[in-house]
Amino acid sequence: MPSCRSSATVPLFRLAGGRGSFATVKSLSVACIVAVAVGAAAPVAPRAQGGTAAPAPAVDPSWLQVDSVTRMVTFQLVAGLTGLNGALNFNGFRDGELTLTVPLGWTVVMHFRNHDGMLPHSAEIIPDTHPLPTGPVAPAFPRAFTLRLDQGLISEQTDDIRFIADRGGSYLIFCGVPGHGAAGMWVRLEVLGSVRKPSLAATPAGKP
Repeated sequence: MPSCRSSATVPLFRLAGGRGSFATVKSLSVACIVAVAVGAAAPVAPRAQGGTAAPAPAVDPSWLQVDSVTRMVTFQLVAGLTGLNGALNFNGFRDGELTLTVPLGWTVVMHFRNHDGMLPHSAEIIPDTHPLPTGPVAPAFPRAFTLRLDQGLISEQTDDIRFIADRGGSYLIFCGVPGHGAAGMWVRLEVLGSVRKPSLAATPAGKP
C-alpha cells in the first residue's frame, strides 16, 4: 500500500478567486460523522464468493443534490468509503468508475470527507491527462482543491471544494497525496454544454 507520510515539499502557488496558497486557504472543519451504511467497510478490499474482488457499490442518489434555480450542484465526495483498492477510492469507486456530469456554467460544491480510518486523503480537479501525475498539480479551476493537497486530511476531517464549471471538457477528481491518484484514486468530472441537468453514474474503469 502506498505510504502517505511524504516529506516532499510541493511549491505553493496563488490562485485566482482569493483562495490564496495551499497553506492558508481556510479553517479546517473536523466532524465526527457516523458512517452511512452504504459501503462502509474496514480498509481491506471486500471479497465475493470464490475469492474475487466484490464489485463497486451502486451509486447512492443522496450523494448528489441539484438546485436548478441557482444552477448549483452539490456532491458528497467521500474518500475511502469502502476497502476497495486498499481504501484508495472515492465513494467506493476507483479508476474512473464514477462520473459526475455537470452543465457548463454551473456552480459545483463538493463536500469532501475522509472516511478512511488509516490513511490521509485529499481531492482536486485536474485536467483529464495521461500519464497520471504522481502528486498534486495546478487545479483545472480556481479553488478546485482541498486543504493540504500533498499531506491529505486525516480520518473524518472535512473540507469543501467550490468552483464554477466555466470551461467545458473532461476532468478528473483526483487524490493529490503522492502516489494515491496514480494508484487508482480518481473518478471523472464531465462539464458539457449539451446537458441541462447534473447526473452521477457508474462508468467503465480505464485510463484517463
